[in-house]
Amino acid sequence: MLAPEWGTSAAERIPVNGFPTLSALPARVHAHARGMWTESRRAWFLNPQNLVFAFLAVHAVFFMSLLPAILTGQTLGDLPLYRTWAEHSRQLAEMPGISGPWVYPFGALLPILLSNLLGPYHFQLVWFLLTLVLNAIAVAALSNFGRNRNGIKAAWWFLAVTLVLSPVALLRLEGIVAPLVIVALVILGRQPALAAVVLALGAWIKVWPAAVLLAIVIASRRRLTVALSAAGFSIAIIATMFALGGARNIFSFITAQSDRALQLEAPITTFWVWAAALRLPDNAIYHNVPLATEEVTGPGADFAATLMTPLMFVAIAALCAVLIIAMLKGADSGRLVLLGSLAMVTALIAFNKVGSPQYILWLTPIVAVGLVSDWRAWRPAAVLLLPIALLTSLVFPVFYLPLIDRNIFAVILLTARNGMIIWLLVWATRQLAQLMRSAGPLQLPASVAGPLARAKSLRAPAGPPQPAEVLADESRHR
Repeated sequence: MLAPEWGTSAAERIPVNGFPTLSALPARVHAHARGMWTESRRAWFLNPQNLVFAFLAVHAVFFMSLLPAILTGQTLGDLPLYRTWAEHSRQLAEMPGISGPWVYPFGALLPILLSNLLGPYHFQLVWFLLTLVLNAIAVAALSNFGRNRNGIKAAWWFLAVTLVLSPVALLRLEGIVAPLVIVALVILGRQPALAAVVLALGAWIKVWPAAVLLAIVIASRRRLTVALSAAGFSIAIIATMFALGGARNIFSFITAQSDRALQLEAPITTFWVWAAALRLPDNAIYHNVPLATEEVTGPGADFAATLMTPLMFVAIAALCAVLIIAMLKGADSGRLVLLGSLAMVTALIAFNKVGSPQYILWLTPIVAVGLVSDWRAWRPAAVLLLPIALLTSLVFPVFYLPLIDRNIFAVILLTARNGMIIWLLVWATRQLAQLMRSAGPLQLPASVAGPLARAKSLRAPAGPPQPAEVLADESRHR
């Protein structure tokens, strides 16, 4: 029996010429979906064995799609560049990040060098096996080895998003980092030191897990353990770079791309993409040869590119302030960590002048772990991220060449995807703000509240006695 059409009046549910009215369509779709989700189907999806079969099937599809490249010793996506860096690293004098500035943090060499252990011919195969193992660990962590019902559903969702984003999930560093972040967030409550090390490793491969670490250090009760563990791991990385002679390039990944223009797929670039597609004067899409990216130019584009990084830091600072206030008001630390992480990571994408498709993989670990913690609360974000992922893969690689050629349909796809990213940022920020408002009164730490109270009492002038003081004085005179 179908669920009732909630949210619509009786008049709205009356069909017009045999078709439901527009306002009734969302309820009809919801009711239809509820009707399809039978008990037998629910039981099938919650069976851990079926999750294992699905995982193997998805990765078998991945393997078969990569098999021609594996058999011929070729590499796809960004892997040709990674393999070149791995070969250069055989000579310390040519190692990226040591011999000169590098666009990635030094830790990115770890998966790159591991994938070259069997030689350059097998680079694609080893990279795929590394991705498979990390995804398996992530799925096991999400589902608690098949013992957590929400975790099993979250693992199915993670597999679905990974399948949709496979062009980047299999062939870029984000496919390595995303499973690491999932594992770190799952074990955070039980093993905060290990979780911090895993997140620090992810941040030294691609920077974005640092936003998750920041949310944890602000909101978690184990912030000191996390901060010290992450700092210790980072010191070890920096010491290694010093020992190898790369002291000058430790933070080169921050400055290496500071002079980039607006990249084609970034949310802020949408205005100039439309201007170029409509053939407005002085607007164009061009190829950046040194960085091998597509960028835009037009009136105000250079100013926008300069403005985006400061705006990103302002947005992160504002979200940190909300997190701190919510933490001081006693809000639930687990929810704070996840919502704060999602809001800050989405802000890194929304206010970024670079908009690479793999950035969507930054969001999947946080939402997946959010589904484990509270399926109903995180379902809107999970539902929204599915079309974001689908549109991302349609833009790249399916319609990427038409987009460069300023095809209107491709521009519409990109615009819809970027709009949904902004929508996700608004959702995460609203959830965080609601959590802050619903918490109790502001509770300053004793080390701060005590001195403030004493200072306030010293500054306050003596006023007329209050009713309680008058009653106490009268009782003494009786």
